[in-house]
Amino acid sequence: MFSVRSIALCSAAVFAMTVSAAAHAEEPAAETADTASNADEIIVTGGISGTKTETPLIEVPQPLTVITSEQYLSQGAISISDTVKYAAGVLANAYGRDTRVDGFRVRGINALQFRDGMRDVFSYYASITSDPYNFERVEIVRGPASVLFGQGSIGGIVNLVSKTPDFQTRGEFNVVYGSYDRKEAMGDVNVALADNLAIRAVARVRDADTYVDHVPDDRVMFAPSIRWQPTPDTNVVLTGLYQEDDTGSTSQFLPIVGTFRPNPGNPDGKLDPYTFVGKAGWDRYAGRSLQGGAAITHDFSDKVRVSFKARYIDSDLEYNTHYADSYSRPTDPYSYYGTDGRTIGLTADASDARMNVFSTDNNVQFKFNTGANIEHTVLVGIDYSWNKVGKRYAGGTEIVDLYDIDYDALQTYDPTGPFTNESQKQLGIYVQDQIRAFDRVSIVLGGRRDRVTSSSGAKDNATTFRAGIIGELGAGFSPFFSYTESFLPQAGSIQNVGGSIGDPYKPLTGTQYEAGVKWQPQPQTLVTVTAFKIKEQNRVLYLTGNATTQSGVLNTKGIEVEASHTLPGNFQLLLNYGYNKLKSETDTNLDYMPRHVASAWTTKTFGIGDDAQLRLGAGVTYNGKSRSTSTVWSIVTPSRTNVDALAEVTWENWRFSVNATNLLNEIQYASCLARGDCFVAAPRNVMASVGYRF
Repeated sequence: MFSVRSIALCSAAVFAMTVSAAAHAEEPAAETADTASNADEIIVTGGISGTKTETPLIEVPQPLTVITSEQYLSQGAISISDTVKYAAGVLANAYGRDTRVDGFRVRGINALQFRDGMRDVFSYYASITSDPYNFERVEIVRGPASVLFGQGSIGGIVNLVSKTPDFQTRGEFNVVYGSYDRKEAMGDVNVALADNLAIRAVARVRDADTYVDHVPDDRVMFAPSIRWQPTPDTNVVLTGLYQEDDTGSTSQFLPIVGTFRPNPGNPDGKLDPYTFVGKAGWDRYAGRSLQGGAAITHDFSDKVRVSFKARYIDSDLEYNTHYADSYSRPTDPYSYYGTDGRTIGLTADASDARMNVFSTDNNVQFKFNTGANIEHTVLVGIDYSWNKVGKRYAGGTEIVDLYDIDYDALQTYDPTGPFTNESQKQLGIYVQDQIRAFDRVSIVLGGRRDRVTSSSGAKDNATTFRAGIIGELGAGFSPFFSYTESFLPQAGSIQNVGGSIGDPYKPLTGTQYEAGVKWQPQPQTLVTVTAFKIKEQNRVLYLTGNATTQSGVLNTKGIEVEASHTLPGNFQLLLNYGYNKLKSETDTNLDYMPRHVASAWTTKTFGIGDDAQLRLGAGVTYNGKSRSTSTVWSIVTPSRTNVDALAEVTWENWRFSVNATNLLNEIQYASCLARGDCFVAAPRNVMASVGYRF
């Protein structure tokens, strides 16, 4: 959360990057978080994910991508996964659109999701997805970030920054109609009740289908918040969230044979890639999430600031699904059950899940000098989180004709009995010193100590470090170098040959070396080029006889290029490219990741008279081919290119827009796995909206 000064910076950012005042903010530089501006200069700051302090981005020795809501909504994002698809080194929707969970790969590895600097998701299929309309922006930290955030992936983290009140009364209402009978209404209203008191409410109501029959995408979301400043130096923000989803799974886990590859037992049989495999009305992914949060900051002086924040999450979920047995014999799953090339096993899974999470992060910031030209910003903090996830299951299997399923005859199940609960606690202490020397060189040093305990009896302790340096050479060039570490606890224990249980798994630990350069010749241009090398240890290796060991090492290296530029005449351009090469000594389900990911997005605004403006936008995303290998075969998923488009007219307080994603509507596969199943990419989606702003 931000202090008063941070909120002012955020507000300035929206207007400093404005292409049209009537249209509010346009897309900023790809790494812009907050912007303070006056007639002579614009200072870009790095947001809460880079350093947890207000630091100009050009002084942060790492790449940080920040995507405003105005940008990702203009690009047609309907999920959090969609918000990151125009970011360097990030693969969005690795398994196609998934209505159950948000998924993204940063530098080839699953990235953990945070909200307002605290971890948001703790278990698969125990919570519903977040709503992108509820956030000001999405921040991406590429590479390990455990020093500031505790347990995390070596690839990075994705941090969602919630909308909170400021002291300017304004608002907007939107209605949307789109593909698959998508109907929704959204609103975002901010009211200044007094000079020191403001409230805000963000809401969405949606009734929609999806491109998979019998899979709805319905949602009710309401997020109120209040800001109170009892003194000029004290800032209190309270946030709440009620969200209820009624959806299913657009991921149907269809067999490779019969979709992506021909079915040798049924040469004329080709499954529709959007086939529904389940029972209408029973298959569902429906849940409710309640959240409450508080943040308090107080400035004792311009040298000392304290910050406290906490959040509680209560989540309930019902998940019922069917999936075909593509795994017993992945090269020809139908022959495992018969000779007609149509018959296959179908599994029904039913689960109920409950998730409760409490998180808090508290720190003190000190500013002081050690000499006339050496400035320090020291951050000392302690954070704590506790989560409990309970689940119960029911299910069964049956044999069906996958090409002509008798949906009415499918059996259903209802989980009963007690929940099986797992819990985890994490306590972390961190220290960071940002040193600014001679107003040209910035050094970041940090360390952290964590203790993690779980209900299984596992106790993990970890110490992580961070160091980085960036210097200004002139002409806008600032080269940087950094070293960062990560750790991530793993559930489970060693499985010995013969079936006995060994020691609990040790946490994954990772290190990264990174070097690059940031070039900002003018405030409207920012280019970042970086190269990195990551090593992760303690990966679980799966041996014959269902045995496991923990000696796996994963090596990742790559390069990334991220550029944003605003030209005269309200023309903006974003260019991104990422290359990742992952190497491990055994199959770790990572080889299917594409090595090349690239994107480009551009908008141009035209005046069309009578205070009306036309904004046109277009984007292209490219994901290279990927390979998945097992002991029986190797599957190559072809590269895919998607085109997105935007047309928007603003007139006085009104806005009329049309968004299209996958404009060419090509049938493409996001990934096919050697284990036996394929995941189709989302087809074309078109949405028309009418909005009113005041």
